[in-house]
Amino acid sequence: MLESLPDTLHVLSIVLVPALLGIILHEVAHGFVAYRKGDPTAAAMGRLTLNPLPHVDPMGLLVFILTSLSSSFIFGWAKPVPVDVRYFRDPFKDMMQVALAGPLTNALLATLCAALMRLQLWLLPPAEWADAGAYAFALSSLYAGVSVNMGLCWVNMLPIPPLDGSKVLAYFLPAGMRMGYLGMERYGLVILVLLLFCGLLGDILMPLVLGGRHALLDVFGLTAYGLE
Repeated sequence: MLESLPDTLHVLSIVLVPALLGIILHEVAHGFVAYRKGDPTAAAMGRLTLNPLPHVDPMGLLVFILTSLSSSFIFGWAKPVPVDVRYFRDPFKDMMQVALAGPLTNALLATLCAALMRLQLWLLPPAEWADAGAYAFALSSLYAGVSVNMGLCWVNMLPIPPLDGSKVLAYFLPAGMRMGYLGMERYGLVILVLLLFCGLLGDILMPLVLGGRHALLDVFGLTAYGLE
């Protein structure tokens, strides 16, 4: 745990914007793909917006703050975008595509943050700008954007209902197993929070998150700057 209020506020200020963008755009992506598949529910409820207020889930925000300050694995969530599968022509296939849209958006955001880090270091060499507070803050926020979005991508791909990975897995299951598997959703959040606070969630996800982050940084030549 951080020792002082300034340290706490500094960490939150670095991770807040990339985390909010990652969480909100994740949900907007679900709603947008559902809309393209014929479901107007999210659009009608005002959820296809970058305004954070319609998306904020108090418990998800609390978990985000707690993990930001006390854990190497930052985690949180927004209110799930409502999806009505009755509008879909092929409910399980279309739902699988809606589910994939969220993690793929996070992967794209992580890639964008890495690209912007490379651009910053190219346009503004560290040797000349290292002492500028705004320079270090921007670089730290972009680095956090890579890490947080990699985390959001992988955690949402876990096959635990109601996470996105469960919708993807359900599409490939035999028809007789799908509903029983997805019916576990009522226990999913409890399972996830228990895994988080007993440390198992981090043990499962950290190799994936760190491996994904390292691969992105390496692709953009950022490991040469000592960024891992």
